[in-house]
Amino acid sequence: MTIPHGRVYNGMPASHLGEQGWERPWSGPNGGQCVEAKKLADGRVALRQSTDPAGPALIYTAEEITAFFAGVKNGLADHLTAD
Repeated sequence: MTIPHGRVYNGMPASHLGEQGWERPWSGPNGGQCVEAKKLADGRVALRQSTDPAGPALIYTAEEITAFFAGVKNGLADHLTAD
């Protein structure tokens, strides 16, 4: 893992976070285009696009990820998939 200046930041190249530890918890029948997640040492969560593993990583706190999942479970994102 090569983190320039030891700083993890939103939008950094995901490749700087290393290749180990990335998971595909939302993988499905979508032709291999998945969101990959990695729990960082400080408790934050990084997300990247599986088809662009060197592309930007989105970095979220544990609280932000928890709030996002709670919102999805409560139907707050249902409108995004409605016809």
